[in-house]
Amino acid sequence: MLRRTGTCLTACALSLVLALPAQAQSPGRYEAPGLTRSPEVAAGGDYGLPSLTRGDSQAISGEEYRLGRAWLRQFRARAPEWQDAIAQDYVESLVARLLPHSGLGDARTAVTLVESRLLNAFAVPGGVIGVNAGLFAFAEHEAELASVVAHELGHLSQRHYARGQARAEQTQIPAMAAMLAGMLLAAGGGGDAGIAAAMGSQAAVIQDQLSYSRRFEQEADRVGLQAMADAGYEPGAMVEMFRAMQRMMSLQGGNPPEFLLTHPVTESRISDTQARANQVSVATPRDGDLHYQLVRARALLTIHERDPQQASTRLAQDQAPEAARRYLAALIDARAGRTDRALDALDALARSQPDLAMLPASAAQVAFEAGRIDEAITRSRRQLRLMPDYAPASRLLGEALLQRDPNEAYRVLRDLADARPEDPQAFTLLAEAAGRSGREAWGHLARAEQLQLTGRIDRAIRQLEVAKEVAEREGDGAAASHIERRREDFIGYRETLEKF
Repeated sequence: MLRRTGTCLTACALSLVLALPAQAQSPGRYEAPGLTRSPEVAAGGDYGLPSLTRGDSQAISGEEYRLGRAWLRQFRARAPEWQDAIAQDYVESLVARLLPHSGLGDARTAVTLVESRLLNAFAVPGGVIGVNAGLFAFAEHEAELASVVAHELGHLSQRHYARGQARAEQTQIPAMAAMLAGMLLAAGGGGDAGIAAAMGSQAAVIQDQLSYSRRFEQEADRVGLQAMADAGYEPGAMVEMFRAMQRMMSLQGGNPPEFLLTHPVTESRISDTQARANQVSVATPRDGDLHYQLVRARALLTIHERDPQQASTRLAQDQAPEAARRYLAALIDARAGRTDRALDALDALARSQPDLAMLPASAAQVAFEAGRIDEAITRSRRQLRLMPDYAPASRLLGEALLQRDPNEAYRVLRDLADARPEDPQAFTLLAEAAGRSGREAWGHLARAEQLQLTGRIDRAIRQLEVAKEVAEREGDGAAASHIERRREDFIGYRETLEKF
């Protein structure tokens, strides 16, 4: 059963966090055995977090980066994550495609997926982007999803949080703190009570900030429209999304989708967006909707896990491409134990769409989940020879190798964790691989990293203490030294978490 995850976390809601101190340390990157520290990390200080501030206002500062990552960890501790490596890779690619056109340059972003059927997406200072599975269900085409993500990137690029800080200081910071607490309560399963707390606190400041937030929404629309067009998406899709949300609200008796609670859509806003969209042209239209439709099939199957036929019905009603329907049917076959039939269908799709990395990765995953470990390893290795940077294939290979060759699994997962230092699941697998391959101290360290990434900082510090004891007992000076440095970072990091 999917759980409510609270109200949308948007510009006027999160100006509070930028009022917090900037001294806390970042959790940094994972340093597996044999890897050396980067010069900026070795120098200490902000633990390798560069200031991304440029001369203009369209940047992400080092302070925003640290606070955003701290908030993300708190959110992970409360919200149900949609743990789908293939969907994660897709959304990260979409963000990367829009980012250069959003005024954010090469800012480092972090994507989190939420297992919720509610229509929602959010952006948090420091480049954190969140997307609910329910947004895939609502957006029938890739350009519609891109319009929501581009809008959220617009909030970030225009520094609406930093610009809202001074305004918040002049109004009611305690009310904003209560609002954030209500949102976190709702994310943790507080449901209607948490949402009521958040919205009740918001009422105390919303009247004063209403015109201010409307201006922010207009700016985010403008930036998002241009980013969409530059990235190859039809800007009119943003208008279509707004109208679809309005229709959804009317069908629900005036109860807005979660996204509209802090992104109100009015007729004047739709008209303004339509006028702007008419003036923006797409130089090189993008043709990537099939990739989106396949990921959408995965989202629908997650939402309708108890009744997969509803996912099939939804795709058919929306006239999704035949390939997407065949893909979903293969996933349903796999869940029903019809493994050979599922693999045959996925292999056929992969031959017809050789550029879509998710198809062979899906087949390898089906084999793994059916207990065909050797086949999953073979399939993953074959794909990685052709597509060495495809993270979902690396993760699956590492997980499968745990059953056959823990040493090799450790090598694969160490590289994955190094490439994805914000990925809790990579560290979960790495901890298991370290333990199975006799690297006990490093296993405790990897477990500590997974705990701090999911907001359980006190447990992470205790885990580091165990790791240090093991390293000293085994005479592993390199591990002990690194663990001590990480302990100092974790303690400083805890100070930031406590502000929330």
